[in-house]
Amino acid sequence: NALKYAFLMEFSEPGTFNYSTLLLMEDNETLYVGAREAIFKLSMQNNLSALQVDWKVPEQHMLKCIAKGKSKETECLNYIRVLQVLSNDMLYVCGTHAFQPLCDRLSLKTFSLLGTHEDGRGKCSYDPAQSFTAVMVDGELYSGTAYNFLGSEPIIFRYSQSQSLLRTEYSTSWLNEPSFVYADVIRESRDSTDGEDDKIYYFFTEVSVEYEFYGKLLIPRIARVCKGDLGGQRTLQKKWTSFLKAKLVCSMPELNFVFNVVHDVFILKTPDWRETVIYGVFTSQWGNVGLSAVCAYNMTSVEEVFSKGKYMQKAIVEQSHTKWVRYNGIAPSPRPGACINNQNRMQNIKSSLQLPDKTLQFVKDHPLLEDPVLPIGNGPRLITKDINYTQIVVQRVHALDKNVYDVIFTGTDKGVLHKSVLYEAEVHTVEEVQLFRNSEPIKTLVLSSSGAGSLYAGSDSGVVQSPTAFCEKYPTCVDCILARDPYCAWDRHTFACVNILHIPDVTQHSSPSVSPPPSSSSSSSSATSAQGSAEGLVVRMLPPLLRDQIFGVHTHQAFLLFCLALGPSDLHIHWQVDGKNPELLVTEYRHTFTQGAALVSSWLRETHLTKDSHYQCTASASTGHDTSKVHIHLTSRGTGCIHLDFESLA
Repeated sequence: NALKYAFLMEFSEPGTFNYSTLLLMEDNETLYVGAREAIFKLSMQNNLSALQVDWKVPEQHMLKCIAKGKSKETECLNYIRVLQVLSNDMLYVCGTHAFQPLCDRLSLKTFSLLGTHEDGRGKCSYDPAQSFTAVMVDGELYSGTAYNFLGSEPIIFRYSQSQSLLRTEYSTSWLNEPSFVYADVIRESRDSTDGEDDKIYYFFTEVSVEYEFYGKLLIPRIARVCKGDLGGQRTLQKKWTSFLKAKLVCSMPELNFVFNVVHDVFILKTPDWRETVIYGVFTSQWGNVGLSAVCAYNMTSVEEVFSKGKYMQKAIVEQSHTKWVRYNGIAPSPRPGACINNQNRMQNIKSSLQLPDKTLQFVKDHPLLEDPVLPIGNGPRLITKDINYTQIVVQRVHALDKNVYDVIFTGTDKGVLHKSVLYEAEVHTVEEVQLFRNSEPIKTLVLSSSGAGSLYAGSDSGVVQSPTAFCEKYPTCVDCILARDPYCAWDRHTFACVNILHIPDVTQHSSPSVSPPPSSSSSSSSATSAQGSAEGLVVRMLPPLLRDQIFGVHTHQAFLLFCLALGPSDLHIHWQVDGKNPELLVTEYRHTFTQGAALVSSWLRETHLTKDSHYQCTASASTGHDTSKVHIHLTSRGTGCIHLDFESLA
């Protein structure tokens, strides 16, 4: 039943739970939802109206599951965990099927299961509560799951109808109690001059083998395999010859604090894979700390580690104790774990089946790289306290100020969606929306990349569709601009704050959308619509004037001041701080109207306020000028706190 409230659209079906697998097919504007014993087809445009196909567990399978000690009410059911596109009219679906994983094909034409009943081991988890990931790449399913009923045999697996089935070695050196969170392909073969292969990257947390600790120390990992891997001829038969893994670092080195549990990952892909950015949400395994972090990684840094990083090896200490140390010897050639490329082909090594045994034996014994993957800026982009992030998606937005922003959406364990904007080197949260009313964890987040600009979140109780921005809630031009939301812009014709993704030609008739840091605040003044009349050619400052922006000034963090002016086409804005030209960067945005008028906004960014200061901006043109200025006093009033007073000069 769909329920619309506060711009959100909800879907849930009575008696159905665990809506945790989402597949968005934007070509036909459809969201497919895998839930407990049901698959739904939701229309993105028609109030999430649904078609449903049931996939229940036969009684004999349920009884077998119960006999093994599992719960009839929660475990011995069929949780849909795989929904992947097989072709234009077919989905590949898998479910836990009462701890007997099963896969099938779903016809999109008839929206019915074909009843193929394929063995789901290695493709889907046994346990609905166990961590799991899967991705379909060119008709082949790559998964990270447990291969047995007890969940004690972790596996990274490839199921293919055309190539050999491949899996990881059953060894704690390869995988040690992993919790898989994400997998996806990076198309490195595209436009490659050296014949590189595509890579599938896996992200998980596992128990460390390289550090000595009194308990189980968890480590976030990034691992990769090559799409063209066929296994070895003798060594590593039907096993990955390209499996390597590295530590994924997210920490505050200055505090010696490590976020060592990764919960979700999103890969922000670009036409050139080298410009791809990986975002992850992390916490510490010591939950009483109460911190969550978002770290970002350049794909080039990842590639550098996997293509050139040092290996680690086991060393026996005191006859029985195993320790992992750096391998200082010379690694065999071709490089162990590398994909087949043109250089290998010139050596008559055309597939992994032709790799020498010494290379295969080495990668079998040395799957762990010593070099870690370090985050951009060597630390988190965002840290929050008393908030547990569970999911993340990211969208790159081309705002009307001609800047490009990465907008980060994070879901929490309380059903809240946070929207944060990456501004220069900092990330600031600009919006918080309660998606699920009963404060349950967000288990899945999917982002629409089409012009609709929607997010879909799945939880135990249902699915919610949310816009990427709530621009409508900003009643004035000033509120709209100072919201710091790159999705939002002021439409001078409708006098409304609009989502730029909803109006493709908004750049032709809209004032700028500017995303300053969160230190700026909003005001309730209204802006004048720019008209090309004779009156519009008179230079005049538009509100809010500098005196109206006093509340946005900070003594301990960066803040922004801005001036907005209307005048003829030769209009410019000039700043002075304490009677001098400012040393810091001034950003100016200009929109020229067909009638000859110009609307100019100019932004001055200050790191913080340390003394009494005088700010002045002057809008000048051939027809005259107008000025806005303010004098700010720093005063201490008994409490030891710094307060601000000001004189309104204009």
